[in-house]
Amino acid sequence: MSSSSDRTIEREFPATPLVGVGAVVVQDARVLLVRRGTEPLKGHWTLPGGMLEIGEALTAGVAREVREETGLDVEPIELIELLDRIHREEGRVRYHYVIADYLCRVTGGELRAASDAAAVRWVERSEWNSHSALILDPITVRVIEKGWQRADQLRPGQSKPDQPGVDQLRPERRPIND
Repeated sequence: MSSSSDRTIEREFPATPLVGVGAVVVQDARVLLVRRGTEPLKGHWTLPGGMLEIGEALTAGVAREVREETGLDVEPIELIELLDRIHREEGRVRYHYVIADYLCRVTGGELRAASDAAAVRWVERSEWNSHSALILDPITVRVIEKGWQRADQLRPGQSKPDQPGVDQLRPERRPIND
């Protein structure tokens, strides 16, 4: 009989969907992207993120993944989108992720590609909204745009009087069931 520590998660052709997190990191009207160094989507530009670890809260997971892939410390502000990413191959599900994408703000660190990111860079809106040299999945573009628009709404000077700017927001605090 195997213990839970002996079990490994199969990312390819999984038995169940896997939970992932992603970050729409907005700073100075630009969004942070990583070029994936591994499958799925190897070589494609996408949002920083990855798999949630057992016992890890979603917001802690997104902060950890951004730090691991980019060297930046971030604070998740709010959930932007919850979505399925299902990649099929020859009639079988090769990858199935349920991904929680969060709007995040940078709180520290130094930008550098690390972990499974082959490269990292800040991009302007014109770069993800056009046929630029970046290879971007349409779902990724949709999530980036939603996050960018929400960050723009929260930017100081753009906020309504009763809404704080993105730099003044703090993540929602919810009780954790242990």
